[in-house]
Amino acid sequence: MAPLTLGADAKTSSDVSNWKMQNLQLETKKLFASVSMGEEKPFDFFRILFEGVIAGGTAGVVVETALYPIDTIKTRLQAVRGGGKINFKGLYSGLAGNLAGVLPASALFVGVYEPTKQKLLQIFPENLSAAAHLTAGAIGGFAASLVRVPTEVVKQRLQTGQYASAPDAVRLIASKEGFKGLYAFVYAT
Repeated sequence: MAPLTLGADAKTSSDVSNWKMQNLQLETKKLFASVSMGEEKPFDFFRILFEGVIAGGTAGVVVETALYPIDTIKTRLQAVRGGGKINFKGLYSGLAGNLAGVLPASALFVGVYEPTKQKLLQIFPENLSAAAHLTAGAIGGFAASLVRVPTEVVKQRLQTGQYASAPDAVRLIASKEGFKGLYAFVYAT
């Protein structure tokens, strides 16, 4: 039994040349199919905001959970500057309360940064794109700080054992130092 072959019936060499040229053009089009130079989509602030909130919140929770024990050790080392022993137990103590602040802070940063950056890139001339990124980062950072700073104050005081839980820490800091105490620099007692 002979092997199967595929035959093509070409009447002239120009037909074959045209067929090859069409295939070459088709292959070229396929190669660049993922690049679209067509019509731009309109700026959708809420879609970009939503995507940024989801991405930022998820990233913040993952990073904070992974690095929390290291941050706890650093904070405890700073708290016992003059000597003393560092307690390595409870390295995740206060993580849940901290995640309650990290999630919205990270979500707020990326959620504000992305649409702001895209809008500024449309407004600023191309040679000032770095300024658009810088400005968007500053605005996003400021927005995130409104949530992140009180979270850090509570977290560090929990890590040093000053309070038993995040709700207790918030309540006692606010009663002793006022609302501004949640925005104060963290200090060890």
